[in-house]
Amino acid sequence: MNKLILLIVLLLPGTFTFAQQKHTISGTLKARKNGESLIGASVRSKNTGTVTNEYGFYSLTLPKGAHTIEISSMGLQTASLNIVLTRDTIINLALEESSSTLNEVVINGTTQGRSIKGTQMGIEKLTTKEMKNIPMLLGERDVMKAIQLLPGIKSAGEGNAGFFVRGGAADQNLILLDEAPVYNASHLLGFFSTFNSDAIKDVTVYKGGMPAQYGGRLSSVLDIKMNDGNDQDYNVSGGIGLISSKLNVEGPVQKGKSSFLISGRRTYADMFLKLSSDTTLNNNKLYFYDLNGKINYQLGDRDKIYLSGYFGADKLGVGDNFGLKWGNGTGTLRWNHIINSKLFSNTSLIFSNYSYEISIKNGANDVKLYSQIRDWNIKEEIQWYASDKHNVRIGLNSIYHTMRPGDITSSAGSSFNSEDFQKRYSWENALYLSDVWKTTEKFNVSYGLRVTAFSILGGGDFYNLDKDGNVKDTMHYKSGEFVKTYLNLEPRLAMSYQLNSSASIKASYVRNVQNLHLISNSTTSSPTDKWVASTNIIKPEISDQVSLGYYKNLAGNKYELTVETYYKTMQHQIDYRDGADVFVNGSIETQLLFGKGRAYGVEWLLKKKAGKLTGWVSYTLSKTERKIDGINSGAWYNARQDRTHDIAIVAMYQLNEKWTLSANWIYYTGDAVSFPSGKYTVGNEVYYYYTQRNGYRMPNYHRLDIGATKQLKVRKHWSSELAFSLYNAYGRENAYTITFRTNKDDASKTEAVQTALFKFIPSISYNFKFR
Repeated sequence: MNKLILLIVLLLPGTFTFAQQKHTISGTLKARKNGESLIGASVRSKNTGTVTNEYGFYSLTLPKGAHTIEISSMGLQTASLNIVLTRDTIINLALEESSSTLNEVVINGTTQGRSIKGTQMGIEKLTTKEMKNIPMLLGERDVMKAIQLLPGIKSAGEGNAGFFVRGGAADQNLILLDEAPVYNASHLLGFFSTFNSDAIKDVTVYKGGMPAQYGGRLSSVLDIKMNDGNDQDYNVSGGIGLISSKLNVEGPVQKGKSSFLISGRRTYADMFLKLSSDTTLNNNKLYFYDLNGKINYQLGDRDKIYLSGYFGADKLGVGDNFGLKWGNGTGTLRWNHIINSKLFSNTSLIFSNYSYEISIKNGANDVKLYSQIRDWNIKEEIQWYASDKHNVRIGLNSIYHTMRPGDITSSAGSSFNSEDFQKRYSWENALYLSDVWKTTEKFNVSYGLRVTAFSILGGGDFYNLDKDGNVKDTMHYKSGEFVKTYLNLEPRLAMSYQLNSSASIKASYVRNVQNLHLISNSTTSSPTDKWVASTNIIKPEISDQVSLGYYKNLAGNKYELTVETYYKTMQHQIDYRDGADVFVNGSIETQLLFGKGRAYGVEWLLKKKAGKLTGWVSYTLSKTERKIDGINSGAWYNARQDRTHDIAIVAMYQLNEKWTLSANWIYYTGDAVSFPSGKYTVGNEVYYYYTQRNGYRMPNYHRLDIGATKQLKVRKHWSSELAFSLYNAYGRENAYTITFRTNKDDASKTEAVQTALFKFIPSISYNFKFR
């Protein structure tokens, strides 16, 4: 026993040293003006430091004695405290707003910029201040469009809110709103995202090396945090644009202790249609709406509860003949509890729902198709600030998935039969542990492990297939019966070495597993794409990614240079058999093929973070391929999201106190696409045949957007601004689709017809704030 005690003492010297000679300061940080908790605020002493977590909590262990503590956050005044530590101490602080605006650091979440010492790789952060001046389509401040200007994140196409990250497909991105998954984050077929920028506090994108608390997708995590609401004063803000208007109301329920937020947005294109005398137009529907809500309450010094939700829907309709509506609903009930100066607990109950309905009425046919995915999710996480060298997270997550792949209902006289495709049920569990270890002054390591168990549940029928994809055996399972459980280990490892005070190199490895898959045979994401879970045939997708990066702060932190390279392999990738029909087939596995993938590339990012002129230049060079038996004779072929070059230049210039100018220029090489290689005629019908999957390229794409914002007169309780933008300023007719048709004068010739959506799109919006 004595030898065992001696061994423990030798292995854990830091713990005993801490107990004898060190104390901890902890607390929460917020902005004094509105009471919003500060995410990623810096708390530093001379030789060490930490940052606040997602809820504004920090914990910093220091030697006994006198210290000067410096606390800073973007756009707020830095606070300096002189303290003498003789015991554990709680310091809650509210930072004042910065008096300077023209020289404000505007790109990163803290005044120190990207962490040189930290081990996290492949991370990008945006705030609403950054997104405010970036010119966007029809003047909408759009999170999804803004992140597509960052390296390694590629647009899914003209006007599309979908995106591809480091070779992954659109469904391989985990999109979270206050911890709730959002399964379709687009409005108006992808031209707008579901996220109202007025309701957003923080946006973080993980492209690789994501911490162990995140899982369920192969390629990236987009973590969006909503504003808590102003707990000091009531505020009303909003905007009126050409296509939509929005209104945001927030204020205290009990000043300094609780607050609420309500934010809404709606388009009104349908209202203009009703003004038309043309009956083929005035009965059509075309609109979407968003509603964000949040309330929080401080129960005491150690406890705080939050309740937040999002509801949004789109409705498109062509008279009584065709209708399409889809929408998301999320809800998060969260309890923060400070156990002690070193332990912080977050408990969340989360609900998420996505559904769509298609209705078609044509003569005697009256048909409706309905599909849905619904989650109930509980999560518990403990953050343990073990010492000045170790920051540990331990958590568990349990999700119950219900999927309705499609219910078809039709009228009695319809030529289509009603059919209810069987629901699918699954139970996804995860346990994770991670530690950020400050080994030396220059070398840091973070490591973690996520263990996932995905259980497929009955009732319903499951199948065995032959080599040609035909059903050879059907197995029936009762409700709640376990069909199969996939158990996977997902290790995470990252390291950083600080070369000097302004430069470092980092390396990381991460394995991710995905059990929910989006089935789509269109070239871009669509609201009618179908989500399916892993089955006995559809196996979990698995990716392994290694990354290496160089990071450099230049000119006294005014500039930031980042270079990252990555290589990713993917298992159990899904593609479709030739002629697949994935929407009216109950046994969808018969339409699918499975194989592997690989993606690799280099990303460059140069940011200017301070001064009147700010912005960034990003460049991505990459390759993405798949290899699946049954496609291209089993040879490697381009994935549809493969794109060789991707460039974005973003600039914002503070001309004076009233005017801000902005512009962004985008260029990328054409996506891989399948075009016909020939044609043949049967009777009078022309049919095209295809010889190679994704063997051709769309034309190269480039576009310039410009914008300007004018601050109108500012009064004590009122401020307003006008925002102008011009999308596609030089009128480039970029290809949205390319179709093929027979030349009407010579049937032996085939014509390629290019369709462009946007040429010059000007916009103006009026934004106001009443306080």
